[in-house]
Amino acid sequence: MLPKSRPRCTRSRPPSAWLGLAAFLSGQREGPSIRLGSEAEKGLSLDEITHLELDTRLGWRHPLVEIGLAGLFIFTYLQAPSLERGIVWAAFLAILLLITVIDLEHRLVLFVTIIPSVIIALVLNALFPDITPQGENRPISDYLLGGLLGGGVFFLMFLGGGVFSDVVSAMRGRQLGEVAFGFGDVMLAILCGFMIGWRAMIFAMFITVFAGAAGAILYMGSRLLRRRRYMLYTPLPYGPYIVLGTVIMLLFLEEFRSLF
Repeated sequence: MLPKSRPRCTRSRPPSAWLGLAAFLSGQREGPSIRLGSEAEKGLSLDEITHLELDTRLGWRHPLVEIGLAGLFIFTYLQAPSLERGIVWAAFLAILLLITVIDLEHRLVLFVTIIPSVIIALVLNALFPDITPQGENRPISDYLLGGLLGGGVFFLMFLGGGVFSDVVSAMRGRQLGEVAFGFGDVMLAILCGFMIGWRAMIFAMFITVFAGAAGAILYMGSRLLRRRRYMLYTPLPYGPYIVLGTVIMLLFLEEFRSLF
């Protein structure tokens, strides 16, 4: 059921400030003014209504992400074996960065970004495939198997996470607010497998596991250094580690080939 009143935008950001970097350089960090709606404001004074406006001021994340993506594009241009594969890599990096930002900020991997990204990945790899060490085009079946491998392994982890959540819920006597391993991570692993193929996906999964463990240790250490108590079973976003393993194998596949 839709709410009786919805948030509404009362002031929009000028087009010159749509890019985060441009907004910072031009001093236009103030975002659109969003009101919560008549039902939420009923019975409130004008001053109270003013304070109900949502803060949409641009944070440092916006220009930093844009600068980081530009740097990745430059590195991709220098690292890619061909212009076509460079374009493919750039598209993949933009998609993965979008998914990572959403996951870090909201702990969500959205199907609305995964589904079209899967189609884009398969189409681009079919049109501009990677070149095998034998000098042949990598068949699309390699990428399809990569998606099946990533999805299969992470689906097992998803099932294990469900069992773990049930055990912890039983021990605590209440339902956990978040699952240990979400199905969005399974969908992300499928996407990453479609991007890099099954051979690279094997190494990407190893990188993901070890990077995830290192990230959890660093998180616990930072809590201790700041003298904050670490809560057991605190959910941490796992998607960025899947992305990290994928990006490493995407950009440095040749280096891994030379090692093995």
